[in-house]
Amino acid sequence: MSKPNSTTSEPSSDFIRNIIAEDIKANKNDGKVITRFPPEPNGYLHIGHAKSICLNFGIAAENNGICNLRFDDTNPGKEATEYVESIKSDVRWLGFDWNDRLFYTSDYFEQLYQFAVQLIKKGKAYVCDLSAEEIRKYRGTLTEPGKKSPFRNRSVEENLDLFERMRTGKFEDGFCVLRAKIDMSSPNLNMRDPALYRIRRVSHHRTGDKWCIYPMYDFSHCLSDSIEGITHSICTLEFENNRPLYDWILDELEVECHPRQIEFARLNLSYTVVSKRKLIELVENGHVNGWDDPRMPTLSGIRRRGYTPESIRNFCDSIGVAKRDSMVDMALLEYTVRENLNKIAPRVMTVLRPLKVIIDNYPEDLVEELEALNNPEDPGMGTRKVPFSRVLYIEQEDFCEDPPKKFFRLAPGREARLRYAYFITCVKAVKDEKTGEIVELHCTYDPKTKGGDSPDGRKVKATLHWVSAAHSIEAEVRLYDHLFNTVNPSDKKQAEDFKDCLNPNSRETLTLCRAEPSLAGALPGSRYQFERLGYFCVDSVDSSESKLVFNRTVTLRDTWVKIQKAQKKG
Repeated sequence: MSKPNSTTSEPSSDFIRNIIAEDIKANKNDGKVITRFPPEPNGYLHIGHAKSICLNFGIAAENNGICNLRFDDTNPGKEATEYVESIKSDVRWLGFDWNDRLFYTSDYFEQLYQFAVQLIKKGKAYVCDLSAEEIRKYRGTLTEPGKKSPFRNRSVEENLDLFERMRTGKFEDGFCVLRAKIDMSSPNLNMRDPALYRIRRVSHHRTGDKWCIYPMYDFSHCLSDSIEGITHSICTLEFENNRPLYDWILDELEVECHPRQIEFARLNLSYTVVSKRKLIELVENGHVNGWDDPRMPTLSGIRRRGYTPESIRNFCDSIGVAKRDSMVDMALLEYTVRENLNKIAPRVMTVLRPLKVIIDNYPEDLVEELEALNNPEDPGMGTRKVPFSRVLYIEQEDFCEDPPKKFFRLAPGREARLRYAYFITCVKAVKDEKTGEIVELHCTYDPKTKGGDSPDGRKVKATLHWVSAAHSIEAEVRLYDHLFNTVNPSDKKQAEDFKDCLNPNSRETLTLCRAEPSLAGALPGSRYQFERLGYFCVDSVDSSESKLVFNRTVTLRDTWVKIQKAQKKG
């Protein structure tokens, strides 16, 4: 299994890696490291999953180990092949490969059933006829012990018979469950006779209607780890209280392989939610345009928005691995994306809100091909030719009829530089007679300033981007902002319902944009820096040969750097 390139020269050090290093030193598991990424195929992966993917695949690669991709597909009512394929695509996009180690918990259904039979024979599991509501009542609370089920003392023979009848479909859904027999007075509610199997007449995306009983996650997960020979079962903190049950099942069954479960803090990102339930709600209720909406924190969404896999891996490396949950600032993610794109994205000029400029003293029939850098960060990316003519477009915001004190761009009688071109001076602004809106500027240019420099040494304080009106191409540009307008939408103190925190201005669509001709035929997924505007990506869904659509990936403004400076001052 190959490890993707990273900006870091050495692997990170954290408490999980330290544990594994100690295990290797002690020759536990014969010095082997086998991890797994075990998603449930009931939704699309999000940025939080990226942290787990990078950690599990990364640790395996660092220790000459292997990492499995396993789908924990034990809940057929919510699972689908669509999710399986999207997850495989996301893992590959991040730069990782499971090679021939693709598994499904459904591959082990017969083995899992036999493991359950072993527990029954040991007197450690029983069939319980209590309803789901009754089981909850019998379970007790954090301060009160639970009560034993009236079916807890059924004989081994009766339980084996009932469990077999569950398998062969003799009972209706919900009629009974198989429960572990542990301790109804345990301070850990997970140990109070948890359910191991339930009846569900739902067709499975892989096994069809072969089974009508399915194992619970806590039962199947630890045993799937054991079957695959996993040495370190790395999971997020919400499974910390499940670890005693994980160990109890493996100990009672006396399996040959008993993985070590280690928990780490999940990724919580500001201005977003990563709860699968909440993401499903956003999609199904039409608050976003599908799982791959560029505002979504799903990997398919951020891929469509233009984030690079390198930037996501670097981000996961920079936030590290902690034992306690915390909130990571979205600005840090944007910083890592911006840092990566700055190195690889070609520069182009695109005008989002066009304002026509006529250069009165420029020949009407002249078109010049001016040389422009593709990326000043990488001279090896070369240059390109940009057409310059008498009629141009600039940004509306680059002109002000009555400029304030610190406005240094174009204004009546003021000179400004056109990127790679000439100095121009505004002579007159033409307004719409009905609305009073400025629709056209008349300017003059200084032919001695070709290339953007003045031979007499005079300075201008502003450099503007532009496109030639006759040669530019039409484009639609979508400006994306945070999906939510509060730092933590899930915090009940900020809103009773997380959807109340949705940002109504999270997307703005501009349809009259003009782009330089080099962007004609730009391929879906191509990334660019629009000079002075930010980083943009050709939309992979709506863009076509006849319609060029760009998504703003991230702005040029580096909020994270400002935050760091403010923290240092404080």
